[in-house]
Amino acid sequence: MSRPIALLACLAVAVTACTAQAPKDLKPASDGGLPPKIAESKTVVVGNVPNYPPLEFKDPSTNQLTGFDIDLGNAIGKQLGVTIQWQETSFEQLQSAVTTGRIDMILSGMSDLPERRKTLDLVGYMSSGAQFFSTSKVADPKDLCGKTVGASRRTSFPGEIKKWSEQNCSGKPVKVVGTEGSADARTQLTQGRLDAAVQGSETLPYIAKQDPGKFNVIGDPFTEVNQAMGFGKQDPRLRDAVVKALGALMTDGTYGRLLDKWGLKDNAIKQVTLNGTAK
Repeated sequence: MSRPIALLACLAVAVTACTAQAPKDLKPASDGGLPPKIAESKTVVVGNVPNYPPLEFKDPSTNQLTGFDIDLGNAIGKQLGVTIQWQETSFEQLQSAVTTGRIDMILSGMSDLPERRKTLDLVGYMSSGAQFFSTSKVADPKDLCGKTVGASRRTSFPGEIKKWSEQNCSGKPVKVVGTEGSADARTQLTQGRLDAAVQGSETLPYIAKQDPGKFNVIGDPFTEVNQAMGFGKQDPRLRDAVVKALGALMTDGTYGRLLDKWGLKDNAIKQVTLNGTAK
């Protein structure tokens, strides 16, 4: 009953008075509208830490930024009609950079964790999980009980190793070592300072391929999580436009082709997620 009344009210006054209620630069996010700054500049600034191959890294021969995340981000930019400007930073700075507007979004091998959802909106685009690996021929993850296992302290992996240890290593807990990053964990592993290490399952086939016979993957991933793009909660328009663009890339096959290119087809997801819920 209120709808006809509202329509009659609009007809009873000047057209401009009715349309003025919605700012010209504010399109509904579901229609693909972008924040005014991005719509005008045609540029999206994306935070990235290029140390997590094959998702993001510097090509040794050219020193150019490359990887699955880079290809996917650029494909999303093409869908949105914008240029992706990659901004390298430290992993610790990513969250504050996007919440304060220094960057527009994060695309950098970041997991969708409930704790991060308190300050970020997280758009899941690929499946992942924590997985043990070593330079020795360890077959059963439980053989790591009582041993020293390292992982980047910037990630959730050290806490996940501890939780796994509590559930599987009665009386012989794993000694967890936080490293300066995944590359540092691999270095300490090859130097014999660690018995094993943990990285995302999506990275290990690439690492093993780069150094044949050097690393041994142990068992299956012991966690299940999506990798996610991060957005500040202050304006949902870019987030929703990216969700729509990513869905289009899944439909037209671009997403699958990029996964195949980087040896990640087993990490495909069927639906984009927003804060853990399918969109």
